[in-house]
Amino acid sequence: MGEKLDVDSASGFRRRLGKSPLELGNTGADNTCPEIWELDNGDIAVIGTDLTASYAGRLPSGVLISPGEKLVVIPRVTMISAKPDIPDA
Repeated sequence: MGEKLDVDSASGFRRRLGKSPLELGNTGADNTCPEIWELDNGDIAVIGTDLTASYAGRLPSGVLISPGEKLVVIPRVTMISAKPDIPDA
């Protein structure tokens, strides 16, 4: 613990996991967030509502948000729609 996550910020977007926000009814005609994407290197990118400040004072014991991190929230239906696209291992 305490080690910084090594993230490759140069990785591109490989594929959407689950359905688009428009398909799920989570957005207007502009098709903006929330989204879950697999990156070229296999990492996962989540686009959601930044609620870091709202949750900062009530995180479970042992849970920390580092200065370079954000807590984002996505609708349950977004995660459920992505489940078939997420490998078991």
